[in-house]
Amino acid sequence: MAPILLNCMGNEHSDYIKQQVQVKNPYLDTMEEDILYHFSLGTKTHNLPEMFGDIKFVCVGGSPNRMKAFAQFIHQELKLPGNPEDLTDICEGTDRYCMYKVGPVLSISHGMGVPSISIMLHELIKLLHHAQCRDVVLFRLGTSGGVGLAPGTVVITDKAVDYSFLPQFEQVVLGKVITRSTELDEGVANELLQCSSELQNFPTVIGNTMCTHDFYEGQGRLDGALCSFSHEEKLEYLRKAYEAGVRNIEMESTVFAAMCRVCGLKAAVICVALLNRFDGDQITSPHDVLVEYQQRPQILVSHFIKKRLGQVV
Repeated sequence: MAPILLNCMGNEHSDYIKQQVQVKNPYLDTMEEDILYHFSLGTKTHNLPEMFGDIKFVCVGGSPNRMKAFAQFIHQELKLPGNPEDLTDICEGTDRYCMYKVGPVLSISHGMGVPSISIMLHELIKLLHHAQCRDVVLFRLGTSGGVGLAPGTVVITDKAVDYSFLPQFEQVVLGKVITRSTELDEGVANELLQCSSELQNFPTVIGNTMCTHDFYEGQGRLDGALCSFSHEEKLEYLRKAYEAGVRNIEMESTVFAAMCRVCGLKAAVICVALLNRFDGDQITSPHDVLVEYQQRPQILVSHFIKKRLGQVV
């Protein structure tokens, strides 16, 4: 069956940005109450505009511990009052995701893979909509496998691409394949690259990010429980990816880009490469080195946020 191409933004992208966060579901207006089940929040049980109406930046990442650490880090960077150790998990009523609010910044975990982040994004976008948030920028902060890059290099995503290197996300809806564009905001990406040149702390590039549905075979790894291809076939696929502009591989970017684009949200994906996949499959760097690598996207986005808030010239 031929896929249905949906690109709801078109030339109206700039018009949406200044508006309240959009949802693309007419049925939400008919609901007496909207329960954000996986956040343990709801429109009747919580005053969402009061709790979240001032949010301007949303940072999401896979690990709950990493996003708690980011919340504490951005609390210090923004020089907010109080002890960052005292931040509480807004989603403590559920064990699916964690959420921390730090001034105008929301820090949320999304788990691993497209299904987990897509559930979170549905409820996050509805949350921002119910809270009447405006001019929000979303960031995915993560780790990835580099393609032709040295470990520790930070990749700002130009386009999130699928296994065939196309900037699209395919979703099966009622038995039909819906295809959505995964183009990200070019202005935010360039602004992030400018921030990296100001920091000069670590190598940063703009490139395409390939999103897969698996960590092992889907990414051409030879070290999984299953392997149906040769070492030579793996390298040939990685070479084709590199020639298509792919500079890193992860498991969430396409649905993140697609959902943000459809709902008129400016968004960016910033991931650090933990290894060069041309050199191997296993992550062998020492723990302290990996911890420092994982802090690099956080440092970059923190600088972006402080510039937007006028705290950095």
